[in-house]
Amino acid sequence: MKIGLYDVDSHNFPNLALMKISAYHKQHGDEVEMVLPLNRYDRIYASKVFGDEYTTVKNLCLQSDDVRLGGTGFAITVKDGKEVYTKTRDGDLPPEIEHIYPDYSLYPDLTKDTAYGFLTRGCPNNCGFCIVSKKEGLQSLKVADLSEFWRGQKYIKLLDANLLACRDRVELLQQLIDSGAKVDITQGLDARFITDEIAAMLVKIKTDCFHFAFDFMKNEKAIVKGLQTFKKVCTKHQSRLTVYMLTNYDTTIDEDLYRVKLIEKCGYTPDVRIYRKPTAPQILKDLQRWCNNRYIHGSCDFMDYVPRKRDGRTIKQIYFGG
Repeated sequence: MKIGLYDVDSHNFPNLALMKISAYHKQHGDEVEMVLPLNRYDRIYASKVFGDEYTTVKNLCLQSDDVRLGGTGFAITVKDGKEVYTKTRDGDLPPEIEHIYPDYSLYPDLTKDTAYGFLTRGCPNNCGFCIVSKKEGLQSLKVADLSEFWRGQKYIKLLDANLLACRDRVELLQQLIDSGAKVDITQGLDARFITDEIAAMLVKIKTDCFHFAFDFMKNEKAIVKGLQTFKKVCTKHQSRLTVYMLTNYDTTIDEDLYRVKLIEKCGYTPDVRIYRKPTAPQILKDLQRWCNNRYIHGSCDFMDYVPRKRDGRTIKQIYFGG
């Protein structure tokens, strides 16, 4: 068979599903390539991670009588202004493809000496802004050992949504430690699951930084406890301990400013993320620029920050009448 693979997102990040599909078909002697516009294929797999309301099979103009769609991007629709998740017609990858070693040659520039994969799937948080719980379940469950997608590469990109919520976290963290590879845990770690044991294991993992998440005020007490527990044993990466902080979702401006101060008090740097940024008030955009620019963040307090030099007024003067 002549197989075409189409990465709909075309972002500067490899599509793991396509890498596994490629490996599977190559093992079965099929010819596999990324889709070329003028070529016709026996079958095309189109994978999309990020959702929008514009991409359809029709406007993709794929030349095959057998087009198979996959990925959360095809499963997200917008209804009454909210994102709704529904499974795509072709569903998830079958086990024989899901658990195959990925074909890293599909993205040679992006995967050079780097392994990509999931050790767990699912998340108990069921956050309204995230589809992981709806797509993968309300538990974080082990789905693979590290050896399934890593074979000695120097770097590991770990894509798990909530690794620490998995009951097998000790076993999986030990696999990352034993690898000796530099690990990029791409999602914010759930600080509520940090104990003395977990903190001691985390600091043994080779990594450039640790980042956690603080999205809801209701979790404040447990998150602060976890951050403090980790900070006690973390003697390196002091300037690279960050906490993702979602705004413009279900917190007030006062609560956002409070979380910034609390994160700083715990010894971490806040990293402000704005939900649906085009709809956000200007003060959140100013807060994000002040927080996420390390030079600006270290040079002044937010209330003394002058976001627009031509205006010349500080945050306090613009928004609080100071």
